Amino acid sequence: MAKLRGIDAEIFPLVLGGNTFGWTSDESVSDQVLDAYTAAGGNLIDTADVYSAWAPGHSGGESEIVLGRWLAKNGNRNKVLVATKVSQHPQYSGLSAKNIEAAADASLLRLGLDVIDLYYAHFDDSSTPLEETAAAFDKLVKEGKVRAIGLSNYTPDRIREWFSIARKEGLTLPVALEPQYNLVYRKDYENGLMPVAKDENLAVFPYFSLASGFLTGKYRTMDDLKGKQREGMVKDFFTQEGLDVVAAMDGIAKAHGVELATVALAWLNHRPGIAAPIASARTPEQLPALLAAAHLELSDEDMQTLDQVSDKVKG
Repeated sequence: MAKLRGIDAEIFPLVLGGNTFGWTSDESVSDQVLDAYTAAGGNLIDTADVYSAWAPGHSGGESEIVLGRWLAKNGNRNKVLVATKVSQHPQYSGLSAKNIEAAADASLLRLGLDVIDLYYAHFDDSSTPLEETAAAFDKLVKEGKVRAIGLSNYTPDRIREWFSIARKEGLTLPVALEPQYNLVYRKDYENGLMPVAKDENLAVFPYFSLASGFLTGKYRTMDDLKGKQREGMVKDFFTQEGLDVVAAMDGIAKAHGVELATVALAWLNHRPGIAAPIASARTPEQLPALLAAAHLELSDEDMQTLDQVSDKVKG
């Protein structure tokens, strides 16, 4: 299990994504997913203040509210780590110091917490000086509202700039990176982010680990995808190279007696520098395949097969 600097805990090899809470999973089902995840030893839940502002009738913060109510009901705060993010909520857009402080307070209120374990800058904000953003995150740590800082969707150059500023000004250094990374989307992480993460000892938690469901194998043709909520997110993976990855996963999954999702997540867990992949379960029935990745040992041959076939994908 990976350790996270600034937080005295080992991270379970699967992070539970909270984007479905209060959206495609109602509160009752979300509670069941959370119960099953933590019962299996899971201890890091990843959400964001913007989840799920995109849904009709939603305003953002729905996921945090559901998670906060679950924490209050279970009384297990000391066994669970919470990660959330700032910059995309409709009321708290961007990364100005004033906005970060207000957004953090709003997240703490929705979550019912005194401190956020891991607080991410969700997307870079080029309109705000990075010095201001880094100082605002540092202030939250020093005030005890945040334990550790993470970066998501930042370029390698901007990450290096953040660290340079933080060291120069004596600010708290980020400890985590959340990039898009999976078997059919490797370029951004492997071509630039991975060296930075290694140099700065960042714990890496990939999102879209299952390529929005494409790597579960449930979408084999465009007809499978028509009318689905994830249609726009998945359609770009429908290339011959992408389908070849799924075919290779089929063989490996059958050999190990597991589902495709298990193989996709286990591949990430076997990649250099990865602390744990993030994956969401809409229902508790979807969770066992995700949890199984924490225990699946892929052989060198399995990894070589997956690496070679995924190398040909344009992503």
